[in-house]
Amino acid sequence: MEPIKVTAIFDIGKTNKKFFLFDQELKEVYKVYHRLDYIQDEDGEDCESIQALTQWVRQTLKEALDLPQFLIVKLNFTTYGASFVHIDQMGNPVAPLYNYLKKYPENILEQFYSKYGPAEKFSQETSSPALGMLNSGLQLYWLKYAKPEIFKKIHRSLHLPQYFSFLFTGKAVSEYTSIGCHTGLWDFAKGEYHHWVKAEGIDKILPEVVDTTTSFPKTFDQHSMSIGVGVHDSSSALLPYLTTNTEPFALLSTGTWAISINPFNDATLTLDELRKDCLHFLSKEGRPIKISRLFIGEEHKVQIEKLYVHFQLEKGYYKALSFEKERYDIAKSKTHKRFRFEYLKPEVYGLTQAAATDWKGFADFEDAYYSFIHELTDLQVASLSLVLNGSTSVKKLYIDGGFNANPIFVEMLRDKLPGIAIETTDFALGTALGAGMLVNL
Repeated sequence: MEPIKVTAIFDIGKTNKKFFLFDQELKEVYKVYHRLDYIQDEDGEDCESIQALTQWVRQTLKEALDLPQFLIVKLNFTTYGASFVHIDQMGNPVAPLYNYLKKYPENILEQFYSKYGPAEKFSQETSSPALGMLNSGLQLYWLKYAKPEIFKKIHRSLHLPQYFSFLFTGKAVSEYTSIGCHTGLWDFAKGEYHHWVKAEGIDKILPEVVDTTTSFPKTFDQHSMSIGVGVHDSSSALLPYLTTNTEPFALLSTGTWAISINPFNDATLTLDELRKDCLHFLSKEGRPIKISRLFIGEEHKVQIEKLYVHFQLEKGYYKALSFEKERYDIAKSKTHKRFRFEYLKPEVYGLTQAAATDWKGFADFEDAYYSFIHELTDLQVASLSLVLNGSTSVKKLYIDGGFNANPIFVEMLRDKLPGIAIETTDFALGTALGAGMLVNL
């Protein structure tokens, strides 16, 4: 029997590493899920092992190439952002894959902003709040001044999606979706690298910029295929929606972060919006896309653990709950806030939170959980509103990712956004699908 021609996609998240094969209609026909343990960088802080990740990617593709029922003809990669792999002339990593949650040294940050700031001016020019290591371009500045012995070994610094492409093509490139992901590298008004990049000689280690739809022919293990240059995950998640919609829409892509994306809003960011974690991404064509971020996945994870401990319940209990309007009405009727957030700062949006979580005031798990999601969705609406305020009216909102399976979260948003039709989508593979579309255009 003739093997099915397929597109192979690596979808590398912070938590889950996934590999998919899609047929020519881009339907999933094969998948592998994997998790990797963190290691420590030279400062003793948690980070991904680039060696273990590289080995898993190579081995997984090798095993897929050996499957007799499939013939891989296209390959692409989508990964989380704000992460660089620094390679030498032989293509080998010369530094750890530093965690974007690592603390940025204050003295170096001050030095940077004294040269190229002030911070708010720089944020406006680069369309990103000041986020420390999450402004991944500033990781290069940090390496130059804090770790010069590592910096001098760097031949090229590759965004994570492009590193995986490089593994198989040998071509070091960059593309707009990775450059535009709150890196602090791009001057959005000028449409080019910010002047600090050249002033510091960083441009010498950044590879040429190519279109996100670029792919290279390659023969690998006697298999000829077309290999894409990779794409940033949030931008990739947007692509299936752009190809299936004729009317303006927004997307709430949920996971560790809830990313509100309005591809029809490219308005210049105000300082107030930047303070509320608004930024621009770059589309695959290099056009600004307005987004806002909220750390709800991590907040939910921490709070749910506390709830399980307090009510002595098994993990996963909340997943069996359905939406009950009566419970929501009770949560809405409370005149005071009941939760203290671990990470989120409602005050930034003009909202309030409890001084401490009111554990004794909850009747049961459901009472507590409904109050938590009520207060969380108030914040989510505030974050969404920042991107829904463009000149193009948006009447449809898609929710994808983990929270689209949470009926309590979704129904509360429906109640709080009455003028917008909310659809939960089963593009569970939206991110991988987007990367697949890029090599099948």
